[in-house]
Amino acid sequence: MSQYLPILVLAILAILFGAVSFVASRLLAPNRPSAAKSAPYECGIVPTKDTPQRFPVSFYIVAMLFIMFDIEIIFLYPYAVNSGELGIYGFFAIGLFSVVFFLTFVYEVARGGLDWGPLGQARDLTSLAEMVSPERTATTTVRRVGSEGRFPVSVGVEEK
Repeated sequence: MSQYLPILVLAILAILFGAVSFVASRLLAPNRPSAAKSAPYECGIVPTKDTPQRFPVSFYIVAMLFIMFDIEIIFLYPYAVNSGELGIYGFFAIGLFSVVFFLTFVYEVARGGLDWGPLGQARDLTSLAEMVSPERTATTTVRRVGSEGRFPVSVGVEEK
């Protein structure tokens, strides 16, 4: 236990220094707020319009997905170089790693995080049974634009 004494003393000194600095700045710093001090400052330009709306979380989610896939690619390079030496263990490790990243991407797509537009809201994942019903086929769900008159009816395109 005596080997941790220097770490404990250093932690106590750090906490004490932070507390004393905080109290000293509250006691010694001048506190005279004004409208000019509390106004946002942007390079000397006086703001002429209201502050912009906050960014939707979707922007940050897309950025995090981009970073995650960059990290995955960075980890795939060493595996590609040494795949022979790593053997089957390396294959399953990189496979599990890729599956975890792919599942996060699928989850984000299912939630509607990549749907951009004015009404980009999260989807309800409980109603997926309607999307995968046996009544839905390629001819009933896919709208073929501009194909009227091009293909015979026997291909599966219905005439309107």
